Amino acid sequence: MNVHVHALSPPAGSTPVRVGRAGAEQVKARAAMWGVISYLQSPELVAGFQRLCGLVPVPTETCSSPTRNGFVEANDDSMETRRRKAEHVNGKPASHDSNSNYKIDTSQCDNKTREHPLPHYEVKNRILYFLFLSSAMLGHEVFYITCLPCIHWNLDTFLCRRLVNVWAVVMYIGQAMKDILKLPRPPAPPVVKLETRVDAEYGMPSTHAMAATAIFFELLLSAQERVKFQFEVGLTVAAVLSALVCLSRLYTGMHSALDVICGALISAGIIVVSHPFWETFDRVQLHNPISPAVALILPLFLCYKYPELDHYSTTRGDTTIILGCAAGSSVGYWVNERLGQTFELVGPFPVTLSPLTPTALGHGVARFLVGVGMLVLTRQVFRWASLRALCLVYGASLSDIDARRKKEIEVPYKFITYTAIGLVNSMLVSRVFGMMGLL
Repeated sequence: MNVHVHALSPPAGSTPVRVGRAGAEQVKARAAMWGVISYLQSPELVAGFQRLCGLVPVPTETCSSPTRNGFVEANDDSMETRRRKAEHVNGKPASHDSNSNYKIDTSQCDNKTREHPLPHYEVKNRILYFLFLSSAMLGHEVFYITCLPCIHWNLDTFLCRRLVNVWAVVMYIGQAMKDILKLPRPPAPPVVKLETRVDAEYGMPSTHAMAATAIFFELLLSAQERVKFQFEVGLTVAAVLSALVCLSRLYTGMHSALDVICGALISAGIIVVSHPFWETFDRVQLHNPISPAVALILPLFLCYKYPELDHYSTTRGDTTIILGCAAGSSVGYWVNERLGQTFELVGPFPVTLSPLTPTALGHGVARFLVGVGMLVLTRQVFRWASLRALCLVYGASLSDIDARRKKEIEVPYKFITYTAIGLVNSMLVSRVFGMMGLL
């Protein structure tokens, strides 16, 4: 983001306005501030960090050259995939906006007409390569959809419920801000991009940084009220994991330093403001008779009112997934409270956790496998049924990807699917564990 300060000349015949010392200092301060912002937004800063970590671009003439020793890769998509990214959800060509990654999608694999070949890259530091790619996975929705239930199954239902609520709030704010601000991601070149799925999304703020900061630090703050542990150790773990996720967004070339810093600061602000009120929200969520209706209607309304773009982006679909999980979990926890079986830790708090014996470890692994299996089965069944029902209602073909991206199909089918996943996780999985003797 290049910001220029233009000097304004006074109109002809007017009396010159003298700027005092205080005014001059303000102008200098503003110029310095914009200089810092421009520097943090610079793609050269991201490219420099990648080079420092051993990720080096390798010029090539083709989009599909083979890898060298397994560590020279092409960050490319097929021409058909990129063509679809450049289309409206209704199949019509989109008018390009300020997202530089989105603008070049239609010509990435046309070597005859492309002015700049798509960059390949060489990995010179394999340790950092695997470290940052693994860290980037900690910010993906798939990780949270499997990680947060593990806290429910193996630690404390209360903590899972708290983190799911925080995750939904933080991610909706972050995703909506992206599509309202419409600030582009770092362009390639000079940046090397290791991910392509979200290339058509905007960059500011980094929702990976937001989710990691919110989840790890809210877990730290909430867990100290429930279980005994050394706070300093927990603080170190939360800080290291958050930092790794943030740095991974620079390493993968998906965000500028400004995107990441703003994402972390926004999440920190949300935690500071919201943490004192989560206990009250928890009581309302579990005991208010209209809680299930609000938990279903409000997220669905927010998904339909999500900011519109002039091209298809994965942000609306990902946001719907997150809100669907939160809605289903909220209803399930409310039902558990009514049935008198919440599966929460029993006080007095904070409790001392049992030692990790081989038997406890085996039960934990079994719970993970059974739980994830149930969630995957739920996803497949409800996705299959909801997609077919909606395509039948709207007269769309199941194979028509553009039709499935329309709001009237994408929002309800993803919301139904992931609401079901939230319900199964919060209500059924622990009961199956009980029948299997895994609790």
